[in-house]
Amino acid sequence: YAYDPGTNLFYYGSGNPAPWNETMRPGDNKWTMTIFGRDIDTGEAKFGYQKTPHDEWDFAGVNFMLLTEQKDKEGKERKLLTHPDRNGIVYTLDRTNGDLISADKIDDTVNVFKTVDLKSGLPVRDPEYGTRMDHLGKDICPSAMGYHNQGHDSYDPTKQLFFLGVNHICMD
Repeated sequence: YAYDPGTNLFYYGSGNPAPWNETMRPGDNKWTMTIFGRDIDTGEAKFGYQKTPHDEWDFAGVNFMLLTEQKDKEGKERKLLTHPDRNGIVYTLDRTNGDLISADKIDDTVNVFKTVDLKSGLPVRDPEYGTRMDHLGKDICPSAMGYHNQGHDSYDPTKQLFFLGVNHICMD
């Protein structure tokens, strides 16, 4: 969890859908694998951004949320939420409204997704690395453990650098 008294929102991620066998649960499995921004007084969800619709790898999206204030490309100061996810993508959202700012691979070896479409917010999957029952996926990166698990991270505002604990484990 993270809390911003300026927006009066708290931020958290929801876990993965079940059962893990993706063939048994069609659809996006809405609200799983989602970053929420909720009003601390009312509990109302102000936004929800689903990172891995129809998660088939067990990338529970409950990891650390980093709150920073940084300038965007136009030089405007913005309140940001950065979330390094187990799925191998580092997401940055505008924490006032949930708009997706960036979604970049932690490492070039992330292969379950080719990229994340910033307009739709959807990951572009590579079917070669799926876990469906009719396919034997090999060298799926990251593994179910994720490239980033539940360890804590930090941000140095002077150097404008994030410090992350990262795994580099793949699976079959």
